[in-house]
Amino acid sequence: MKKKNKPTYHPETQAIRIQSERTSHMEHSGPLYLTSSFCYEDAEAMRAAFADETDAYIYTRFSNPSVQEFIDRMCALEGAESGFATASGMSAVFGSFMAFLKTGDHLLSSASVFGSTHTVITKFLPKWGIEHTYFDLTKPESVEALIKPNTKMIFVETPSNPGLDLVDLEALVSIAKRHNVIINVDNCFATPVLQKPLSLGVDLVTHSATKWIDGQGRVLGGIVLGRKELVNEVYAFCRSTGPALSPFNAWVLSRALETLHVRMERHSGSALALATALEGNPHLEWVKYPFLPSHPQHAIAKKQMSGGGGIVCFELKGGLERGRRFLDKLELLSLTANLGDSRSIASHPASTTHAKLSEAERLNVGITPGLIRISVGLEHIGDILQDVQQALEASK
Repeated sequence: MKKKNKPTYHPETQAIRIQSERTSHMEHSGPLYLTSSFCYEDAEAMRAAFADETDAYIYTRFSNPSVQEFIDRMCALEGAESGFATASGMSAVFGSFMAFLKTGDHLLSSASVFGSTHTVITKFLPKWGIEHTYFDLTKPESVEALIKPNTKMIFVETPSNPGLDLVDLEALVSIAKRHNVIINVDNCFATPVLQKPLSLGVDLVTHSATKWIDGQGRVLGGIVLGRKELVNEVYAFCRSTGPALSPFNAWVLSRALETLHVRMERHSGSALALATALEGNPHLEWVKYPFLPSHPQHAIAKKQMSGGGGIVCFELKGGLERGRRFLDKLELLSLTANLGDSRSIASHPASTTHAKLSEAERLNVGITPGLIRISVGLEHIGDILQDVQQALEASK
């Protein structure tokens, strides 16, 4: 169903060259299949398709050539056997939970997770009798003691959103394997360009493709990747419950993957330059970035990541009100509910993405009142730095 590629090609080449089979028009870029269903030559071909005896397409809620192209490209980048694409990053996270967790099971999760993931874990999973325990991502030695006989999955974000905490994935995998527990990693912040959890022994990887993978703030999307037998369970759940990725969005995301390596190199380089320039700024309590030597888990970042990513965090002196004033003084950076865009974005998690957490919950995961998250875009680094510095001065 797709163009074959030599297995010796590098992942970034695969992400460009894997595509749907060309039509009779011999188009160079992969075609877009905007259709809800597919036809068959005869009754026997239709029967075989519904019996899963062939890989023929049936219905776009199940699979679609445009969506499959995106999946195949992501599998090449992550080194995954299989994948299933979803309508958003949160549907990928939710699908990766519900395919494996049932009443009476226990989820062990890092406390540092995205606000909507926290809501799923604390508000919705308990409705199905699924319990959870949070652990400190920076203290992986505490994990083993928290595993219960009914623990089925360990879930982590690394680097975390928004605090940029990291965990040693090899150490976590070792613990999970000893207890036969699935380890599920949200790799959104790093992307497969900078970190490949599956190569370190992780079972499942989830992404919000809405972020760096799209890279221009255009469409929503998500994906779950991993071993085929595990992804088959995710597919079975999502096929019936319906969080399918739009073929149009998949087509956009596939095109975006063709520049992902180039973009992440620029994002990471500019983010490191911004973080380095801001260290020691008198308006800031601290600056946090995985590839800064001052980052508490800098050694882990250097061990398992090839770059620090495009997010920089810092703590403003003056707390919550100073954070709001800082955002109001920005002239170039956007204020929006996204990250991973070609345009730089500033956000204040305590009053936006993590506002539904209590103050104690926010502090427990490192979200302090003056925490600012900068998603470093593709603009000239001098212009990004100048805007941040003038807003710091103007908000004092």
